[in-house]
Amino acid sequence: MVASTVAESAAVGVTVDDAVALLSTVADPVRWIVLKRLADGEACVCELRKSAPVPGNLLSYHLKVLRRAGLVTATRRGRWMDYRLAPGARARLAVALPTADAVP
Repeated sequence: MVASTVAESAAVGVTVDDAVALLSTVADPVRWIVLKRLADGEACVCELRKSAPVPGNLLSYHLKVLRRAGLVTATRRGRWMDYRLAPGARARLAVALPTADAVP
């Protein structure tokens, strides 16, 4: 087993365990589709359902997972929720990806 402190990034400070957890979160196809759509800009759930055609309760679950991972933020607009990529989400994902110099 790899210790969590083996690979620390000076830029963001992500451990191996953090990187694995983050990449596991985005490995789900529905979550990847949602992130790809939000990379184009803010969207409400009704717009996200067009990109990720899953039942509303399942989409809500995936959005909750992405919010808990700190990759997505939401703002309430009346009875609607508008979602967007969290500040720094792209950088966190980029740092989590393994690079040639990170391999022992």
